[in-house]
Amino acid sequence: MGRLISAGVVPARRIPGGWRLLILRAYRNWDFPKGRIDPGEAPLAAAKREAAEEAALTDLEFPFGEIHHDTAPYAGGKIARYYLAVTRQEEITLPVSPALGRPEHHEGRWVDFEEAARLLPPRLAVVLRWARQSLGDRP
Repeated sequence: MGRLISAGVVPARRIPGGWRLLILRAYRNWDFPKGRIDPGEAPLAAAKREAAEEAALTDLEFPFGEIHHDTAPYAGGKIARYYLAVTRQEEITLPVSPALGRPEHHEGRWVDFEEAARLLPPRLAVVLRWARQSLGDRP
């Protein structure tokens, strides 16, 4: 059985053509903003912190509260937990990580569900499907 070690946000932004999700690329790997949960930190707090650290996303609303979706265990039993957030923030900034001296990611991109499905790794398919079902046609 895996253990929960990271938490992230599936950032969604409504545009006239439907929903767009923010995905981030580090080298060739795409993911939603996510990172390690610090000792004593609540998973949702970690997810919010990581969204701010990795993509300068601070205008986040959580219309589904603390409802989340976990990945199946991967890479040695790790589990990542994702929360669904809605934002009006369009500009993507990749802040410099003090630890790295450069941004953690090489690119951030707002994508529709189809492009997200093409770019994200298979372990995130269940999270993407959950986000799509949850958002539906919400205004």
